[in-house]
Parts: sequence; structure tokens; C-alpha cells
Amino acid sequence: MIKFAYTILYVEDVSKTVQFYEQAFGFITKFITPDNSYGEVISGETTLSFASKTLAGSNLSDGFIESKIQEKPLGIEIGFTTDDVPATMKQAIESGAILCEAPKEKPWGQIVGYVRDLDGFLIEICTPMA
Repeated sequence: MIKFAYTILYVEDVSKTVQFYEQAFGFITKFITPDNSYGEVISGETTLSFASKTLAGSNLSDGFIESKIQEKPLGIEIGFTTDDVPATMKQAIESGAILCEAPKEKPWGQIVGYVRDLDGFLIEICTPMA
């Protein structure tokens, strides 16, 4: 059986990014390697992980496209559910996230908003689906 275990974001500074996710969303650090090249936060059933761009580059011989805050977001997002989207977005922005789209109600009743993290990754903050 295959199980979706984790997502790894390639970031500039693992410790700084982990600290951001703690402050912005209340996640708890699971661990960070002593050399600051990899870290994980406890974020629910699926682990959210961060690898330094240096480590990522050593694993991928042809390189990768870096997420950059100065450019449009990559065509992927991570999603977090909450009962209070506006409050969660406010906390994320106060912690350093950049607002992309204010919360809106979708035709199916879900409230959805978007921010970008310190490295430019797109984060959807939404109410759970009914």
C-alpha cells in the first residue's frame, strides 16, 4: 500500500522557515538536522518538510526551479484547513507571509484565501470541505 507521507519544500534557510511555520500556523518542530539542511514540522497526518536549496541541488543532478518571492508562484500550492480563515491569514501575515488573495466564499460554500511564505511558496488557507 502506498501512503502520502510528506511534502518537502526547497528553502533558503531551514531554521528560519520552520520558525515561520511555527509562528504563522502554530505547527510544532519535529526536528532540524544539526547542519540546518533539513527539517520537519508536525502539521497533521502528512509531514511538512523543508530542505535547503543546497541539499536539494545535491540530490538533483539537473537542478530544479527555485521558488522566488519576487516572481509568480510555482504552479503548486500547499493547503491548510481552519475554521477561521481570516484569523489564520492575519496571523500568517503578521508572521511574514504575503497576502495574495483575501478570503472569498466559493460557490460550494468553502472560504478560501491565499498567502505566500518567506520563500514564495503558495499557501491556501481554507475552511474544511463539508
